[in-house]
Amino acid sequence: MKHRTYRGKILYNTDGKGEEGREYFTVTIQPDGSRTLRAHCEMDNDELLRDVVYTLDGQWRPQDAFVRLSIQNKFQGSAWFRFTDRSLECETYTADAGRLSQRFAIAGYPPSFGGHPICCDTWHAKAADLRRGTNTMQAIEGIAMSSPLPNGGSGPMLSLSAVDVEFVGTESVTTPAGTFETKHFKNFSRRRGFVHPVEIWAHSEDFVPVKCRWDLLGQTYELVEFQRD
Repeated sequence: MKHRTYRGKILYNTDGKGEEGREYFTVTIQPDGSRTLRAHCEMDNDELLRDVVYTLDGQWRPQDAFVRLSIQNKFQGSAWFRFTDRSLECETYTADAGRLSQRFAIAGYPPSFGGHPICCDTWHAKAADLRRGTNTMQAIEGIAMSSPLPNGGSGPMLSLSAVDVEFVGTESVTTPAGTFETKHFKNFSRRRGFVHPVEIWAHSEDFVPVKCRWDLLGQTYELVEFQRD
């Protein structure tokens, strides 16, 4: 087979407490540039487990995704999402709302999908970088989300969000996984205005998450293991 693969582990470190979560991810890229993320997220402080499978086409346009949540060792919900240039679809079953089907008419593919792994936050910045040109700020509107909560601990079901992404510059960043040349971005959620952005340091054109910082949760996210096949 001709696909390539990279995989890694990210630690979630809370100010004054240390490690309170972790994320394991694998990404496979096909010869046409389409890619699938498989992410498993553990959030100890929220007693939350999340499993995400998310595919983009060769132009980084979301195609489909699956998200499953458990909270405090109990099933919270699972959902399948499909994205086209005309509609957003979601089939979900949650402990709170039961069975639900959603369909939104849109004009053009959503620019990104927020399934709440750190990898997804990093790929919001990729969507901005693809259209950045000489501008340091890009408005990324119509992002499909699996949950509007900061920890992604609701649903999962379909909602929409917007992020203003600022390109800060290029930086060399060292983590336990090594030293990486990165692009530094700040993602400003429209829900919170221009406060508490998610800061992102992304490596290579694959936008591998090397480091993230979110003052809203008082957490730093750091790549501690990384491997390419």
